[in-house]
Amino acid sequence: MRNLLFSLVVLASAGAVSLHGQTKRAITLDDHSRIISVGDPQRSPDGVWVAYTVTTIDAEKDRRNTDIWMVKWDGSEQLQLTSSPDGESSPRWSPDNKYLAFVASRGTEEEKKKGGQIWLLNRAGGEAQKVSDLKGGLGDIQWSPDSTRIAFTHDDEDPRDEPEKMDGWKRKTAPPIVIDRYQFKRDRTGYLGNYYSHIGIFDVATKTTKMITRGNTDDASPSWSPDGRLIAFISKRGHADPDRTSNEDLFVVDAREGAEPRQLTKTESGEGGRPAWSPDGSRIALGMGDTDANAQYSMNKLIVVPSNPPAQIGATTRPTIYMPQLDRAVSSIAWSADGQNITFLLQDDRTNHVASVPAENPNGAVQRRTSGRRVIQTINPGKDGNFAVLASEANKFTEVYALEGSNLRQLTKHNQKLLDELQLATTEDFQSKSKDGTDVRGLIVKPAGYKAGTKYPTLLIIHGGPNGQDQHSFSFDREFLAANGYVVLAINYRGSAGRGNAFQKAIHSDWGNLESQDLIGAVDEAIRQGIADPARLGLGGWSYGGISTDNIIARDQRFKAAVSGAGVALVMSLYGVDQYIHQYDNELGQPWVKGNAEKWMRSSYAFFNADKIKTPTLFMGGEKDFNVPIAGGEQMYQALKSLGVDTQLVIYPGQFHGLTIPSYERDRLQRYLNWFNKYLQPGTTTTASQR
Repeated sequence: MRNLLFSLVVLASAGAVSLHGQTKRAITLDDHSRIISVGDPQRSPDGVWVAYTVTTIDAEKDRRNTDIWMVKWDGSEQLQLTSSPDGESSPRWSPDNKYLAFVASRGTEEEKKKGGQIWLLNRAGGEAQKVSDLKGGLGDIQWSPDSTRIAFTHDDEDPRDEPEKMDGWKRKTAPPIVIDRYQFKRDRTGYLGNYYSHIGIFDVATKTTKMITRGNTDDASPSWSPDGRLIAFISKRGHADPDRTSNEDLFVVDAREGAEPRQLTKTESGEGGRPAWSPDGSRIALGMGDTDANAQYSMNKLIVVPSNPPAQIGATTRPTIYMPQLDRAVSSIAWSADGQNITFLLQDDRTNHVASVPAENPNGAVQRRTSGRRVIQTINPGKDGNFAVLASEANKFTEVYALEGSNLRQLTKHNQKLLDELQLATTEDFQSKSKDGTDVRGLIVKPAGYKAGTKYPTLLIIHGGPNGQDQHSFSFDREFLAANGYVVLAINYRGSAGRGNAFQKAIHSDWGNLESQDLIGAVDEAIRQGIADPARLGLGGWSYGGISTDNIIARDQRFKAAVSGAGVALVMSLYGVDQYIHQYDNELGQPWVKGNAEKWMRSSYAFFNADKIKTPTLFMGGEKDFNVPIAGGEQMYQALKSLGVDTQLVIYPGQFHGLTIPSYERDRLQRYLNWFNKYLQPGTTTTASQR
């Protein structure tokens, strides 16, 4: 009967007919390589064009490539501007509308080793020209208001890259790694030397670069003042040991070599995001998060700071907090051209929308410009008060839209052909109560052809973070699993974003407890509603989703299959091994200090209760992950193997916390499906031929 049900679901989804008359089909693993990723929309100064990035996957070469396109604001024309196999990023229009700058690493292998450089595409025509030649490359480019200079960020040169030139070494063999920093490792970057990222300026006329900031900390998010005299940026400079805090502050520096940065904020809560100058240059808007102890549960508020600090040396001003009663996170802050309004992205319960507030009324009401079950990303304003945005819905891929007033108008349709072929699942809001009465919300994804009153094999797929949320945007993972006959639950447990600061902080220093209650409660509700088959329950997730998976299977033996990706159960074993030393010391406390041991033991509940686990579990992770090292999965794999529980460990060579090689991403999904099918739908396990 179970196999018959699976067949009926697949046939029902395969038999749907589109508006154009062709038969629609279920999504398959091969579609993973067909999805086109659209990003970084940028309006031209004259408002006529929107430049943006398009990323495609070459399945044969097993790599991605990003090119730059542009589309007319009225949607009448669309052009591909670059087609290099090396990839381009960060399209940025010069304010005088003469150039489109971007970052690319092109040319010979020797030239590519220098890293990404600035390229200029003349609007009058012709090929793009490389104009910078900075060893180590650069990024985060931002034009000056007069179009004569480009600010950028650049990492200090690491002498380990050319060991034969190092004093005291002088050989090609890699030198020993010498560590003397408090935080000494970071995912993808690796072991950290005393090398940092700083802000520089490229002069377009002379094609020369000059570094503006220096020091023993990273400087980020450069933003020009309207008169082009100053650059605002975010940094932890000013702290005795920047490694020991997450608290970044706002600084400004004269846009000239040798200038001394001036600190504008010095709050207990760290600032973040790109600083946004008011049109008259008198104020700067940005986000303000939380203290060191709550850094992982930060929820940015909108603040505004005077750009001219008091006359006293070292003095700073207290920022004005806008909408102080707003219990939701803001991001992507922008002033209107007339300075009357401040617009931002507002994160709220499974959605993300555009909103604004009057600039002269910090206590003013939030004015929402978009609505509905969708996610808006990345807003880029024009002088006319309208925005180029990225938008997505559960059944719509991310594309570029024009936001005019409160009207969203789709500009690009890169994925329309694929979308027309597919019969996607149905995504709905889902709500449940935990055993302590907590109201928990999320999404439920039902297979195409879903029949009410039929109990389905159900998968609890847990998001990472935990400070993130499952939301109404397209998810290939959810769609792929639903297309193979599963109901998918995506639940925003306590610790998730979108439900306010108290909801986020509820799990502070008590990992694995309340989240498990919320996730188990959601499964109970799906069973109560007659949707989930209690005999065919599975779960899985990556990062904090893997951590939560470990915690649940140690508490609840109903689950017949689990997948734990990039997780850890013996948390105390990662002290000094992963990149979270700051969180450990500030949230759980140093484990040898009296009174802290209990918190560490609670957070390691899953490992110390491994003997209660009966669920066959697949563990996965990246070989070079410094975020949640593969040791976390290895320990749990070894525990279950020792206990005789069916288990397997999959390690992806050369990969970090997030998999980036397309074939590995597909392999992960195929293994998910095979593992779940083996225990929840015997006889339907697919082969690995599509990897």
